[in-house]
Amino acid sequence: MSDVAKLDPVEQAIVAQSLIAAAQEMGVKLIRSAHSPIVREAEDCSAALMSADGDVIAQAELIPMQLGSISHTFRHCAERCPPDSLEPGDFYITNDAYKGGQHIQDIFLFCPIFHEGVRIGFAATVVHHIDLGGGAPGLNPNAPDIHSEGIIFPALKLNRERDWAGGPWEAFVRANVRMPDATLGDIDAQFAANAVGAERLTALADKYGREKLADAMTEMLDYSERRVRNALRDAPDGIYTGQDALDDNGVTSDPVPVKATVTIKGDSMEIDFAGTAPQVATNMNTPFASTVAAAVAAAKSVLTDADIPFNDGCSRAITVKAPEGSILNPRYPAPVRARLLASYRAFNAVMKALSTAAPTRVIATGTDTTTACCLSWLGPNGYDIYLEIFGGGYGAGPENDGADGVDSPLSNCGNIPIEATDMDHVFFRCIDYSYIAGSGGKGRMRGGLGFRKVYEILEDNVTFATYGDRFTQQADGLFGGDQGAPGQNKVLRGDEVIALPSKTSFPLKRGDKLIVQVAAGGGYGDAADRPNARAVRDQEDGLVAAE
Repeated sequence: MSDVAKLDPVEQAIVAQSLIAAAQEMGVKLIRSAHSPIVREAEDCSAALMSADGDVIAQAELIPMQLGSISHTFRHCAERCPPDSLEPGDFYITNDAYKGGQHIQDIFLFCPIFHEGVRIGFAATVVHHIDLGGGAPGLNPNAPDIHSEGIIFPALKLNRERDWAGGPWEAFVRANVRMPDATLGDIDAQFAANAVGAERLTALADKYGREKLADAMTEMLDYSERRVRNALRDAPDGIYTGQDALDDNGVTSDPVPVKATVTIKGDSMEIDFAGTAPQVATNMNTPFASTVAAAVAAAKSVLTDADIPFNDGCSRAITVKAPEGSILNPRYPAPVRARLLASYRAFNAVMKALSTAAPTRVIATGTDTTTACCLSWLGPNGYDIYLEIFGGGYGAGPENDGADGVDSPLSNCGNIPIEATDMDHVFFRCIDYSYIAGSGGKGRMRGGLGFRKVYEILEDNVTFATYGDRFTQQADGLFGGDQGAPGQNKVLRGDEVIALPSKTSFPLKRGDKLIVQVAAGGGYGDAADRPNARAVRDQEDGLVAAE
């Protein structure tokens, strides 16, 4: 922890809340300015304010996975092009998964913020872009390496006026993506959001002075660190283990284990994923920065309180290790598009390990899977690509049923309304979007329900691409709770029913009906102890399967 001058507590609180509000405003601006429904509706994006040295100070409450790796990504940009070389109008941009990033589709944009010629911070945004080239529109489940997943932007220092706004970099991006208006529009939204962050930070510097603002940022980091360390002191020292598994490696049907050993000692924690499966040939590998983000998110959610600001101070007390060459720390050029699948199993393994250390603060395993549903069609006016991210049912907790049909905790995307897809796409329509009654694992508290979404295909030569999980390795219950129901994909083609695996690319025809059904969460405790009032409510709400 840093040794900073004592600030007036009232001023400290005002500045801290102002920074958090500014980051939230950046997130709102990003969503409202975006072109693609994956951003403007599903909110697959993140925003943060950083210190002059690149520490995350405040962030919008959007995507935990993206936010958890922002500082990792920034450090690689800073190593390539030192921040002291930046001038007004310059920015860093990258999507390199092997240099702190997530996967190719997540573009990180860092804009320096200056006050009277002095750098006082950075505005940062991350957006999932629907298409960045690669071997297939939107999603390439068969990519043999990362280069087949899209164009890679190494950590670059560019200038907006010179390189982007009608410049050569904008022309380069436009020429290499299938939906250039969407991609460029979403990058412009990132610039707009970063501009909001810059305006708010410079206003604070005007009001309080640069030195006091910098001290306030340092104290925000130190405060979060103190709170996390205090929480770790309250947890029992010990070595705890947990394990979960992916259904398969995308080629064979063998489960892919993820193991975590959590060591708590005093005010520090080490999370070691030794024993986890080696990297795989398919796109399920997780860059190490994603593994760190998942592990820290799991530990913080269990051991700390919700009022602790989630900034880089939270990570100071936690060390994360994963063997190089494992699915949680792959070697270049392994594909990583579906990195959230293994990241979630890291999250699950840590949660299960901590169920012994803090049994009243953990929840049962949920769907905890990103199911990517991509439909693409090359029409007379170019490519039309639909992409949506599904979650499923949450695991139940000690005092609550699992949430029904929501995205999983690391991705936290919203629903894309059917009305929005009807406006944006002409080659399919959604004809059913509903909970699966009785799918949640039984228990004293039941697991959250999964759901199904059914698409009617209106044109020939449509491609369905997907990755998901929990088709065979169902979400486990906790302390006697039952497993949640599995997911499944299938196509109805006339009288034929075509079962599809969880990770595939499949050609669709006009008239086909595509059914994507996601898994449900595990229950918590013995079902015999379920409160009667909850059982009655489930019956009244139609959440129980017919006998």
